[in-house]
Amino acid sequence: MYHKINTMKNSRFAFFAFLILTIGLYSCGMEDSKSNQNSSNDDAMKSTEAPAKGQSAVVDNVSDANVLQVAKSLDDFSTLVVAIEAAGVEDAVVNTGPLTIFAPVNAAFDKLPEGTVADLLKPENKSTLAFILTNHVAPANYPEKQLKKQAKKGRKLYMASGKYLVVENKDDGIYVGGTKVIKSVKVSNGWIHVIDNVLVPE
Repeated sequence: MYHKINTMKNSRFAFFAFLILTIGLYSCGMEDSKSNQNSSNDDAMKSTEAPAKGQSAVVDNVSDANVLQVAKSLDDFSTLVVAIEAAGVEDAVVNTGPLTIFAPVNAAFDKLPEGTVADLLKPENKSTLAFILTNHVAPANYPEKQLKKQAKKGRKLYMASGKYLVVENKDDGIYVGGTKVIKSVKVSNGWIHVIDNVLVPE
């Protein structure tokens, strides 16, 4: 009788031990499954999240070209494009605007004292370069007709640098900051006025 009771107890113990072990293994399996699922979801989220970039990184082959896109398409502005990227002001020149950019051609940068451009392109001079470049950007819409009106009224142009540029309507054309506007180009976010001098602020 005693042996029979012991056998029953052992059987019950074995059954409960097996039950606990089964539940434990099932729970671990569920946790691993959830962990794997969460990991997969995290990986999927990471793979679909684009790196944080500004407006200049947006690819748009439908709209009219903006200031930066036009500058990049023309060899005469290669130095200006390099300077814009080195200064980190790409987004500033592609925003919706309207903007008016007085864009120096490569020859304009060549007029600067030897070594000036190379020095400005150094990382430690990024803020100085950005200041010079924003002195070429007017946060307003200034087609040639409007520039003539500003000159006639004796008004100066407010630039993104915080400085002002004098506008003059001379016999041979419009001058801004003492340099002549060679050509004007309409872009999606404003105007580009091509100039042959760099407008270095005082």
